Amino acid sequence: QVQLVESGGGSVQAGGSLRLSCVASGATGKRNYMAWFRQAPGKEREGVATISTRSGVTRYGDSVKGRFTISQDNAQNTVYLQMNNLKIEDTAMYYCAANGGLTLSLLVNYYDTWGQGIQVTVSS
Repeated sequence: QVQLVESGGGSVQAGGSLRLSCVASGATGKRNYMAWFRQAPGKEREGVATISTRSGVTRYGDSVKGRFTISQDNAQNTVYLQMNNLKIEDTAMYYCAANGGLTLSLLVNYYDTWGQGIQVTVSS
């Protein structure tokens, strides 16, 4: 079993930056893909970015391309989400997720392990 703990959230003004971290513990060798999702009040959970833990290949949601970067430090079992040029519509609870499958996906159903989530608030 893999456990995920997020950190680095908070409040920032529009145009600012934040970096989220997700530390994985437990059966980390079984996680083939790590991802970040987000969910705003009243909206469905949305895939933000995902990374293959083996190849480093990444994939991004359309709304964050060019602004967010997912990266990893496998020695530290940590995945990061660097968020630049933040917009008010980026305000949401952000979740780290892991899966042991075979697909680089941004779909919620492909992920079987989730962190507790961390709030990101962007104000004008």
